[in-house]
Amino acid sequence: MGVMEGQLIGLASETFKLALMIAAPMLLGGLVAGLLVSVFQATTQINEMTLSFVPKILIVATILIFTMPWMMNLMIDFTTRVFDLIDKFPEKG
Repeated sequence: MGVMEGQLIGLASETFKLALMIAAPMLLGGLVAGLLVSVFQATTQINEMTLSFVPKILIVATILIFTMPWMMNLMIDFTTRVFDLIDKFPEKG
């Protein structure tokens, strides 16, 4: 395996890690909200679909708003590294 292939595999691995890091706060917020709403529904025996859907949407949107600058910085840094990596590749032909 050459240097270029190793760099591409590293780039793919970093891409998956970045996607997980960006999605994790919203997924965890939705998970916690769903768990709390489920416990509330189980204790009160209220089985309304909108009761579980609306809090999750509001929490995910709130987390998205507050973490957007952090996510943008991560994506900008990653994109800059990708463009720097593209400049380092030798041209074919």
